[in-house]
Amino acid sequence: MNATQLSRLTPYAVVGAPALMALYGGIRLVPGSRQPGLGWTAGHTAMFAGLLLFAPVFLALRRRLAPGGAAGRIAVGAALGTAFAGLLCSLAQIGIDLVVGVVAADKAEQSRLFDRVQEVPGVLPVVYQDGPLLFYVGLLALVTAASVGAARTLRWWSPVLVLLGTVAAGADLAFVPLAAACYLVALAPLARPAAAPRPVLV
Repeated sequence: MNATQLSRLTPYAVVGAPALMALYGGIRLVPGSRQPGLGWTAGHTAMFAGLLLFAPVFLALRRRLAPGGAAGRIAVGAALGTAFAGLLCSLAQIGIDLVVGVVAADKAEQSRLFDRVQEVPGVLPVVYQDGPLLFYVGLLALVTAASVGAARTLRWWSPVLVLLGTVAAGADLAFVPLAAACYLVALAPLARPAAAPRPVLV
């Protein structure tokens, strides 16, 4: 993806990623949506699409940063790598959930299939426990870097909102729509055309 394509896609991704996340969270609150059926499939499809849209958001954040020196480049690269690693793990989780929901005939079979998948060595920690956390760690690191110093693309409250939304959703998935709203407000300045990045001295 070149710079022009990224610039055109970024405003849609900034709005679309949290909006689809909120849609997932809203559908999840509908009775019956936590078992195989239309609600499960629709909600997880929305979440999967929303996660995909975070890829251009991460790239847009990286593009707004111009780290000065080797240490700065390593730090920004590490944050971006962490975010993408977490994104891949999160996509794997939602993808598995989506397939299991489609294949299972009822809630009992859904539980058995999840148990079978999670018994595979490495799947539980990488896909369901530790791996997805990297998504939020990387996002917070990139947002923080874009909110401080010479690179100020975002506002000082952007990392605060990202942290608030992440903690809320981690405490209870019922707060996923709140987290999505926090992410939308935090990332909204990215929807404006990018100015020439200024070096970040690390």
